[in-house]
Amino acid sequence: MGAARATSQLGLDSARIKNKKVSTRRCNKAFGTRQRRASVKIRPHPNLEQPALTDTFFAPDLPANRQEPRCWSGDGWTAQVLKNEDDDGWAVAMSKDGEAEPALVGPWTMGRDKKSPKPLDVNAFNTLVKTASEFVRRHEQQLHASLHQSITVTTREGARVTVALDIVPDEDSPHALLSALGQGDEPLAVVQVQASFRLTRASATAWADAGFAKPAPRE
Repeated sequence: MGAARATSQLGLDSARIKNKKVSTRRCNKAFGTRQRRASVKIRPHPNLEQPALTDTFFAPDLPANRQEPRCWSGDGWTAQVLKNEDDDGWAVAMSKDGEAEPALVGPWTMGRDKKSPKPLDVNAFNTLVKTASEFVRRHEQQLHASLHQSITVTTREGARVTVALDIVPDEDSPHALLSALGQGDEPLAVVQVQASFRLTRASATAWADAGFAKPAPRE
């Protein structure tokens, strides 16, 4: 509840920034910060309700613990305040060190003059880091769950078998590995199947009863 309230106060309600185009200003030009261009494509799991922002993002090679009103880094993260091109609003991008694309982009609060963005400070940055870290953790959990499934079934002979499906998201040749473990986690079989193979109690039981023969490919 407390994290959600802090997130709301910092304007990280992602539902408010759908379809926003964002561009950055160079972070502290006076310091001559070297910048590289990279495409901003938020990469959450498809089931996560996050804005699909795509635009130009400058990922600066900032020194550790850079603390500026619009660029703040530390704890392995960098926050950059960005200008929305479509309106007078602002957004903030959170990037992990070494990553060319931001892990999370959200709306940012206006300053007192209702024109400039609210300056970053240590408290705001800490909350941003907590929010972005939690988002990445949930994304990784959902990604793992979508690529790995397992189910325990009982064969005709009464043996308990755990059947697992691990999807390999290879761009050139996507596939999956279907494996079986017996009592005491004894490996029983491993076969390669189509990435579209559906692991259900019925399909797992049928595979075990068939002696773990490779399932026929789906039409």
